[in-house]
Amino acid sequence: MNTEAWDRIAANRPLPPIPTTVAFGADLPADDDLRLCGDVTGKRVLDLGCGAGENAVALAARGAHVIAVDASAGQLAAARRLADTAEVRVEWHQSDASDLAFLRADSIDLALATGLIGEVDDLDRLLRQVHRVLRPGAPFVFSFDHPVALTVGRDATEPGALPLGTREVRRSWFDGSPCSVRRDGEEISVIPRSIAAVFASLHRAGYRTEVLLEPEPLRSDDPGPALPTTVVWRARKEGV
Repeated sequence: MNTEAWDRIAANRPLPPIPTTVAFGADLPADDDLRLCGDVTGKRVLDLGCGAGENAVALAARGAHVIAVDASAGQLAAARRLADTAEVRVEWHQSDASDLAFLRADSIDLALATGLIGEVDDLDRLLRQVHRVLRPGAPFVFSFDHPVALTVGRDATEPGALPLGTREVRRSWFDGSPCSVRRDGEEISVIPRSIAAVFASLHRAGYRTEVLLEPEPLRSDDPGPALPTTVVWRARKEGV
């Protein structure tokens, strides 16, 4: 639902530095610290919503065979340039993240999706598709905007200024309608999802949740008390 916005972001964003580890969000501990992906050497890894390819390239540099999927042609073009610069090979696919018919069942050793879950209309369908392609017992590692971060906010005096004013609840915790967040100067529509709702969806789709993290941001432009910005999960494929 945000493909055009991501195309514009890709057109205006310079090529990032060559990544060395999987990142789960801005200003958060990376996988070198969280250790959710494990050793990927020789493994088939599916990167859903790969964006500009930073995680796909980092995984490929560590010896994984990476299949990366994104709906944005602009983001995939940027990802290909990054892979060429890093001199790694990645299998790129322009597709909706829930359309995985091109992959065989039980063929993926690790699935990864950072920031994607909030942009997916039908989470149950996505989880079923990922479950189908994962090998038995293989993990799905993913992150998305923490519902607290989408519920609480404060005013800024002018565009680009630090947020000022009293922090307040801007929308109901139980409001599941889409809301907007800023990504590289663009408005991106995301669907707030509570931890309980995602846990229930994972259970319905046949996963066992192993790890649930709410990492403290390493840096924040907000001068107030710190709040979680991102939820990070690792769930394993079990039965149906």
